[in-house]
Amino acid sequence: MKQLLKNYAVYNRWANEQLCAAILQMDEHLHQQIVNSSFPNLYATVLHIWDAESIWLQRMKKHEQMLIPSKQFNPTMKEAVNGWLEQSAQLILYVDSLTERDLQQEFDYKNIKGQAFRSPYWQTIHHVFNHSTYHRGQLVTMMRELGETVVPATDFIFWCRTVGE
Repeated sequence: MKQLLKNYAVYNRWANEQLCAAILQMDEHLHQQIVNSSFPNLYATVLHIWDAESIWLQRMKKHEQMLIPSKQFNPTMKEAVNGWLEQSAQLILYVDSLTERDLQQEFDYKNIKGQAFRSPYWQTIHHVFNHSTYHRGQLVTMMRELGETVVPATDFIFWCRTVGE
């Protein structure tokens, strides 16, 4: 289980890097361009993924107060991308720090609405990576809708074939 989650953590960071590099190559005005999706634009979607990865890591580390990155300051797209990539790197370190036994343990947490839940660490970690994958897909669709014709391949199997373990 641990090796699979470590691979997902490394893949998650790599996929985020690929997409972030492509986003930063775009004309800056497109970052704020309204597109029909879960979030209104590329910028808001990047902030959401960064916030979610951060919040889930804080929950797993049992932080009492959640510090939401996008609420701490008004980052530029470059700052948001760098924060998101740093957050993804922190997830790699966190997964690496856990034992197989740790992954099976459950922990208590509250969602944004204050509802209490209990989940095993392995399920939560898998959810974080799945959530990021879902929204990366939205970013790709938004980029294409904004006229981008060159969008990087970020599928897990592509990572496995080219750079993965």
